[in-house]
Amino acid sequence: MKPATLEFVRQRFADYYKKAVLVAPSSTEQREWGFVLFSPGFPEIHMRRHIGFPGRDELFEYVKNLIPAHVYYSSAYYEQPDAPTMKDKRWLGADLIFDLDADHIMRGPYDIMLGRVKEETEKLLSMLVGEFGIDPKTIDIVFSGGRGYHIHVKDIAFRSWGSAERREVIDYVCGIGIDPSAMLSGKKTVSVGWQVRYRESLIDYLRWIGTLPETDAHAHLAGIPGIGKITAGKILEKREVIIAELVHSPDPVLLKKFPGLSGIVSADESGFKKRLLERAALADEPVTTDTKRLIRMPTSLHGGSGMQVQHIEIRNLAGFDPLTDAVVFGTRDVRLELTGNITVPMLGSTYQLTKGINKVPEAVAVFLCCRGIAEIA
Repeated sequence: MKPATLEFVRQRFADYYKKAVLVAPSSTEQREWGFVLFSPGFPEIHMRRHIGFPGRDELFEYVKNLIPAHVYYSSAYYEQPDAPTMKDKRWLGADLIFDLDADHIMRGPYDIMLGRVKEETEKLLSMLVGEFGIDPKTIDIVFSGGRGYHIHVKDIAFRSWGSAERREVIDYVCGIGIDPSAMLSGKKTVSVGWQVRYRESLIDYLRWIGTLPETDAHAHLAGIPGIGKITAGKILEKREVIIAELVHSPDPVLLKKFPGLSGIVSADESGFKKRLLERAALADEPVTTDTKRLIRMPTSLHGGSGMQVQHIEIRNLAGFDPLTDAVVFGTRDVRLELTGNITVPMLGSTYQLTKGINKVPEAVAVFLCCRGIAEIA
């Protein structure tokens, strides 16, 4: 980032923090804080951390004076949050955190990625409330300001959990370590859960097989490890019988009863696993298992986009549009220089920008400069 661009972005952030009503997390004085500055070399990350504040007023004054590019606080609570080593901080517990990042799910246009990651967030919320029985009042949803969402579960019942217990939760929502025998045994259940999702995924897959020309279906099945031509033919012959069993009450020995099914549910490239994964919530596993994670502070700005890290009520998530609702800068014209053509959807409009000098609204300019796509002309 050129000096003029760095100064432009920093000044816009300074204007925001001068007027913004900032909101700190609960137990501010028990959190560790970290900051990334607009120093030479930005956007390379050089974090200033192991900082503590006695209260919110001191934190807000620090932010308004420092003008950071990124503001983080610990999901953990400490006796001495500003101690220089993790051991000396004396851990007291941590909120249960989930991070959903579009980069881990798909690649594509920014607005499409944001839409896709919101779908995963909605699936995760459904699991936490409907399957874990977590009170929605203890759940905070936060748009990260970049490419995804954070979910904070502040129920004190989870606070003392270690990494192993948190691993169990994230494995469940991501569908990791599922036992096929357990999923395909027992009576049909009307409740939500992985048994229902698993059977529905297998039914969808078998029905899809039925839409293929017979030679294509046979070749597809025969290409799965552990399934030869003879077994592929038997699966096609018994396909409707297998589906009927799955719809009603699967035989406890279903995998043995129909040779080839084990290969289908085990193969990563069978097509079944893809359907199963679509029913999972694709959260970032290391974030949830980390009991000392630093997470972005709502009402701060994201130095990689210029958008606001924003708290969202659960009832408002469906209608939330980051490219409008999390944009805090205005529409005054700013001249930018781009190295290539780009399309930017923002503030309800789509900007078709070309290589060279362009005049764009300030909000678009901040976004492109923060992302390293443009420089101030």
